[in-house]
Amino acid sequence: MGAPTSVATSRSKSLPIFTVAWVLLLIIAAITVLSPLFDLAADVRTGLPSDHLGTFQSLVGVIWPTAQRQASGITQYITRLEIAYAVHELVYGILFLLILAIPFRHGARWAWWACWAVLLSNLTYTLTFGTHDSTILIESLTLDILIPVLLLVHIPRFFGRQ
Repeated sequence: MGAPTSVATSRSKSLPIFTVAWVLLLIIAAITVLSPLFDLAADVRTGLPSDHLGTFQSLVGVIWPTAQRQASGITQYITRLEIAYAVHELVYGILFLLILAIPFRHGARWAWWACWAVLLSNLTYTLTFGTHDSTILIESLTLDILIPVLLLVHIPRFFGRQ
């Protein structure tokens, strides 16, 4: 009878780390939903999210307002691409949040695997925008590192003995 108690005690001591890691993943998922919403608002307001201005200037060599005056057709096209990109990111964020909130929480192994897909989106952001703007690079690398670490914390929960 002593062994089951120690196993139960062992599990109850390890549970908080899974809970903390899960809550942190939920916070990250919420950020992945809110960020594209803010980008969409900026697209409507100015045509380009403020966190993309540095990358734009780095690649094009002019600031966004100057480009809007000198090449309005091109900047309108860029704004449309930005809107499509933001909606794409929003879809990833919503799916990530829903997967974490329901099947991941209930221990569905497929949900653990599915959560890795959001890294494709995050790594693309790091490589396309972060390589041209140090602030974006730091912010995006933080998520690129945190998500795998928090998912790896859950390995015993999803792949340990049942």
